[in-house]
Amino acid sequence: QVQLAESGGGLVQAGGSLRLSCAASGRTFSSGAMGWFRQAPGKEREFVAAINWSGSNAYYADSIKGRFTISRGNAKNTVYLQMNSLKPEDTAVYYCAADPKFGITSPSYVHWGQGTQVTVSS
Repeated sequence: QVQLAESGGGLVQAGGSLRLSCAASGRTFSSGAMGWFRQAPGKEREFVAAINWSGSNAYYADSIKGRFTISRGNAKNTVYLQMNSLKPEDTAVYYCAADPKFGITSPSYVHWGQGTQVTVSS
């Protein structure tokens, strides 16, 4: 089984930055792709960003493109989400996910972390 542990969430003012980390442990993933999703109160979980195993391809939601950057650590079992120019509408619980069953941008991932809260004040 794969375990994912997120960290780095918190409270930040609009325009500020946060860096989320997700460390994976356990057995090897089947595809190696990892992603970030978020869920705001009363809303469905939505795609934020994803990256393939090698880190050569990254994918972003239009709402965060140009502000957020996803990357992988050298050991490949850690993924980061650098969030800059944060807005109040970015407030949500952010989830790390690994090993998508279907498209890399769909919430079809097999493994999920417990989530970390990001709150952006205006």
